[in-house]
Amino acid sequence: MNESQIDLAHTVALGSIGDEDQRAVRELLDTDDPVLRAAFTQEVQHTREALAQLATTAATPPPPALRERLLAAVAADQAPPTAIHHNRPAIHPANGRSRAIRD
Repeated sequence: MNESQIDLAHTVALGSIGDEDQRAVRELLDTDDPVLRAAFTQEVQHTREALAQLATTAATPPPPALRERLLAAVAADQAPPTAIHHNRPAIHPANGRSRAIRD
């Protein structure tokens, strides 16, 4: 495999391929050269395994208070409104000054 094919295998493993790269991958997988096809597939697999290993060794647990903060934020966001505000400031179209508009 050449350098661009190796780079393409890494791109496939990362899941970030574009249209041109997809065409190149199809060409590699449809090639009449079984050795090239196997080498490409193996490079993708090795890269995925390396990325998975890196993810598990580099992972750090979240701060203990994060769960409580997230749950509180979700609960606050889902709480029904306690008051309906009918007055809101708006710009009067004639003079540009703020005034309350009643619904």
